[in-house]
Amino acid sequence: MEIVDLAALADEQLALAYEAHSGRHSVTLVGDHDHDLRQTLIALAGGNSLHEHDSPGEATLHVLRGEVTFTAGDRQLAMSAGDFLVIPPARHGLEAVTDAAVLLTVATRGER
Repeated sequence: MEIVDLAALADEQLALAYEAHSGRHSVTLVGDHDHDLRQTLIALAGGNSLHEHDSPGEATLHVLRGEVTFTAGDRQLAMSAGDFLVIPPARHGLEAVTDAAVLLTVATRGER
């Protein structure tokens, strides 16, 4: 068992996001592509995004820091630190309005 300091990890990942060409950086905390449950901390420097993509399974998004815009189809949701969303089973994207860190949880139920 190990306690993870999400605030410190978000700081680390944001620093790496600033160095990355994509303006984002992530680290998987739990699981990998061989597991049904995966949790990933994703940091995005303000103005950068995760372009529209399909969901790999049931998923939730918890905003740890900053402000983001979640887009699914023609719907846009403004989210800020503390907000939690069950991601719909549709193509979606995420844009960082400010420097942001989110915790993405995905459960695939063996749909790898």
